[in-house]
This record gives sequence, structure tokens and C-alpha cells, in this order.
Amino acid sequence: MTDRAVPARLWALMLVIFSFVPIVNWIAGGHRAPWYATVTSEWTSGSAIALGLGVVLFLVVRRYDWWPSGWRPLAEWADRRAFVTAVLLALVALLTYGLVAKVLLSGRSLHIDEIVQVMQARIFAEGRVSRPADAAPEFFSALNVVDVGGAVYAQFPPGGPLMLLPGVLAGAVWLTGPVFGAVTVVAFWFLVRSTESPSTALGAAALLTVAPFMAFMAGSQMNHVPTLAWLCLALLGLHTVTASQRPKPLVALLTGACLGMMVAIRPLDGAAFALPAGLWLLARTIRDRTRLLELLASGVGIVLPLAGVLAYNTATTGDAFLFGYELLWGANHGLGFHRAPWGVSHTAARGLELVNLYFLRLQTYLFETPLPSLLPATVALALVRRLTTFDRYLLASSALLVLGYFAYWHDGFFLGPRFVYLLLPLLVLWTARLPAIVRERFTWPGADRFVVLVYAVSAVVAVVVSIPGRARQYANGLMSMRQDYVAPASAASVTNAVVFVRESWGAQLIARLWGLGVSRSATETLYRTIDTCILELSVAQLEAAGVRGDAAMARLLPLAADSLRLIESTLSQDNTQRVLPGFGYPSSCQRRLLEDRAGYTFFAPLLARDMGSNIYARELHARDTLLLARYPERAVYLLRAASSVAAAPLVLERVDLDSARTEWASTAAERVGQGR
Repeated sequence: MTDRAVPARLWALMLVIFSFVPIVNWIAGGHRAPWYATVTSEWTSGSAIALGLGVVLFLVVRRYDWWPSGWRPLAEWADRRAFVTAVLLALVALLTYGLVAKVLLSGRSLHIDEIVQVMQARIFAEGRVSRPADAAPEFFSALNVVDVGGAVYAQFPPGGPLMLLPGVLAGAVWLTGPVFGAVTVVAFWFLVRSTESPSTALGAAALLTVAPFMAFMAGSQMNHVPTLAWLCLALLGLHTVTASQRPKPLVALLTGACLGMMVAIRPLDGAAFALPAGLWLLARTIRDRTRLLELLASGVGIVLPLAGVLAYNTATTGDAFLFGYELLWGANHGLGFHRAPWGVSHTAARGLELVNLYFLRLQTYLFETPLPSLLPATVALALVRRLTTFDRYLLASSALLVLGYFAYWHDGFFLGPRFVYLLLPLLVLWTARLPAIVRERFTWPGADRFVVLVYAVSAVVAVVVSIPGRARQYANGLMSMRQDYVAPASAASVTNAVVFVRESWGAQLIARLWGLGVSRSATETLYRTIDTCILELSVAQLEAAGVRGDAAMARLLPLAADSLRLIESTLSQDNTQRVLPGFGYPSSCQRRLLEDRAGYTFFAPLLARDMGSNIYARELHARDTLLLARYPERAVYLLRAASSVAAAPLVLERVDLDSARTEWASTAAERVGQGR
């Protein structure tokens, strides 16, 4: 007999291989999972606890018919009152994710991707797609900000910043994630209600609502959250269209628009789900010509957001098909096996490492249970007897998503393996289906109840132990990024001033290389392969001589000849800096090291803030005169960390320009003599 669930079996096999086996540790020279031995020990002991207590509880309650009097009536009530259930789920989601956003993540943009997309949302709020670039962009640049061609804008597609725009306008951008998280939960509830039994549907919706990976990410301002919301809306629409006996062109139009919004936010994620959906609708139309209008409507729906993306690209990069990140980093930013923008070659082996890391991490971050998080879904996929066409679509699209990130060079980790966040509907659904599948496959009375009891034990342990621990970790992480960078000026009633922000010496050098017209990709390579002081002296000479672009690169590249001799610096708090053993640092470099040890902060978080009447700029020492000459009437201040202790308070100091100019002149003279 032909196996009617081959895609599910393949997914189960893939999950076994990539979520349990440490392939990443077997490939030399790449990523590592040094924590694998620890987590496997936790999986073993945690599984023993969950399964052991599940057996004990099963034996205790097996004489009682507890199931009909518990979950099933509640699930049937929820099914009958679907709208009320949706409202309740939405309220729970919004409250939970809102608490995560404000309490654990401080209501701030903590990741550079969040910061830059909030910056772009603020540009949209000004009624434009970009701002004019400064003549000296090194004062205001940031990692993922395009500042070439006379314009400043985010490197990302416009969909993500557009999702943040209402929050920016309302002064509550932190609510963006919670709101879209609640939309995700509601859309998923209506989807599973139409595809599953009441018990499985309510279980799946509740599980998605409280899944830690879902909740923690939904408290952030990352663009994965609205992408997931549009995905669940698209899944609901696609199921409605394909399950109906009559054509539903309006629903098809909205479904296409949802998929198009996904592409407008995260092109790879959107394409992974849009392409199989399009093929499915095309195949249905070939079999039944009455469905042609649905196919055309879905095409129109997806084209509308894409037209907006193309128009945005034209207005920013000058080419409808050129995205900001490609302009900033070059063609190597895209998919494929090639040299990555940061210098490492992305190979098939590296792709396997990354996929392996994503699923190994999901085992913990998905549910935070003592039982490996992916184990129930894996078992369900292995045991299921048959699949619906919608199941096949979801499995195929999710596989395409994984394949896409197999071909992508960057390790997407923040609040969990974020690149596979869109696997949540698939993994949650199959986790919720396991009790029913076990009941169908095994004649052992109460097998499904045993699964539910194991789930209950796992949930209790997660709530009592694992989730609070993870919450503390997130609440105490990235403390420097949580600070209110405009508060010191507000507290001191400083207005209409120039405020220089002291970053680490390395961060200053990177920005100055950008200011010389060196590409982001080349800057990363130079910074990692040249002694920091040697690079400082050389950059200063190039700045003084007005050498830029390719000519600057030609002068800097030979300095990387000693890259194999470099060691990680222990002279600064910034461990990204490199030292060439035996090279003596002149006093100008030593001063930069002393400043690092005294404490530095970050400039990028200011991009996501309303800076008021003050001009905030990165401190660049002698080059500060370029900015000061434009604003001779403004008072000048320095914003820095009070010490090198993590999350030290910010200090705002009035700058004595006479003393500063004396120091700058002395440093310039020294550099001329020391430069190489």
C-alpha cells in the first residue's frame, strides 16, 4: 500500500537529523554548538521527568473519566462561540506580549535591525522615503543604514518599517509586536477551527498563544512578528478559498495581498509561502476553469504590495529590482554559496551548520519544556496516516523556507532562532495533533491521555523553572541598548546643542572607513585583518589627504598582510579590536584605549528616537571640527558611559573646546609622523 503521508515522514526524518544530531560540531572550521552536551543531558533528564511523572499520573487517574469532563466540553464551547474565543485569545496574547515588551525588553529597540527599521518608520512619518545624507556621513552612519547616493534610509524592504509606522505616529512603537502577535493568534485560531477537531483546534491556538518563542519574539519590534501575522492571515484565506465549493475571488484577492505583504517585509519568507500557494491555485484552475477568477484575483492581490516595493526601490536605490541591502553590501548579500559580505565563504557545509543550529536551538526555545520541544511534532509527523492537501502545502512551504535559509549566509539569532520563526504554525499544529494521532494509531486505552499528561507535566516545569529563567536572561540582556539616550540632555535642560556620543575606538574607526567611501563589506574585512592602531593612523592620513573610495582601498589593503599574526585585543573593553604583537602604540592610540577603558556607549539607538532640537553625532575627535564649523553658535556636549561597567549610567559633559582643539592638534601632528 502506498504511503499517503510521505511528506510528513520526510519532515520527521529531517527533524530527527537536524534537531537531535550535532552536525555542526562535526564540520571543521565553521560554527559550533559547544552547549550541545549540556542540552542533551537536560533533554535526557527532562524527558525522564516528563515521561516518568506522566506514567505516575496516568496510573493515578486512569480509573476516572476525567477527559470528557475537562477539555472536550471547553473546546466544544470555544468552537460554538468562536468570536468570543478569538477575543479572549487576543486579550491574553496582547497582555502577555505587552508585558514582555515593556517589562522584559523595556519597550526599546534592542537589535540593530529593530533600530534601523524604526528609523525608517520615522522617515515615513515625515512624509518621505529617505533623508538627505550628510556631507560627513561618518558622524551619523549605522550598520544597516544606506547613506550613499546623497540619501539616508534603511537597507530593509519597506514593509517592515511600514508595519511600525502606526506605532511611531501613536508614540507607542513598542506595541507593534504585541498587536501583530495578537493578530497572529486570532488568525491561527480561525484557521485551525476550520481544519481540526474542537479539542485539537483549541489546544493548537492556546499553545501558539503561550509558546515562549512566540511570546518573547512578539514582545520585540522585529519584522518577523508582522510577517507571521500576515502568514496566518494568508493561510486562513488560502484554506477558505481551497475548501470552498464556490469560487471566492475576494478572499483570493485578500490572500494574495497577505502573501504580498510578507514579501514586502521579508522577501525570502514571503516567497517560500507564496510560490507553492500560486502553484496550488494554478493547478486547481487547470482542473476547474471556474476558478480562473480566483487565480487572477490572488495574482492582483500579491502584485499590489510588490508594486509598492518596486516603487520604493526606484525612489531610493534608483533601480526597482535593487534592494537597499544589495546596494550597501553588494550582490554577495543575497542567497547562494559564495563569499559572504563579512568575508566568510558560505558553502553547502556552512548552510548545513546553520540549519542544524536553528533546529537544535528550537528544541529549547520553542516551548522551553523539559521534553525536547520538537519531539512531539516529530512523533506526530512520523505516525500520521494521511495528509490533507493543505497539510502538504504547509509542509512544502515550510521546507522551502528552511531551504532558503540553508542558502543564506547569516546566523539569524535573537530571542531564539528567528529565521525559522515562521515554522511556528506548522510545529504548533503538529504538536497539538499528537494526542489524536496516538489515539488513532494505538489500541492501548488512554494513550492520548498519557500524551496530554506528559504535556501537562512539561508545561508545569516550563512555567515554574525554564520560562522564568529565560525571562530573567532577556530582562538582564543588552542593558546598554535599553538606556534612554536623550534623557541626560532633557534632565539638564540642554537644547539646541551639538551632543557628541562616545563609542568605542573600533566603532569610530568603522564609521570613518564608511566616511572614506569604503564599502560596508570591505570595511568589515579591513577592520578584522588590520591592527586597530595601524588602521587608525592610516585612516587619519587618508582623511587628511582627501583620499577616498577605490584609492583609499588600494592604500589600506596591503596593511592586511599581517592578518595571520593578529590577536584579539585585551587592551580595550571592545574585544572586536585586533593587535599586532610587537607594534608599539603611540600616545594617540593609547589615548583611545584609555577612553575605551573609561567607558563608551552606542550611537545607533538614537536613530530610533526623537532627538528634539539637539544634534547627536558620533564623536570622532579631530574630525569633530567638520561638524562644529557648521554650528558655531551651538553649545557642545559629550555623552559617554560613566565607567566601563556594563550598563553604566550615561554622563553628559560640557566640552571645553579650547582644550579639545589643543588635543586634536597634538594628535594630528603625531599621526603625520607615525602613519603608515
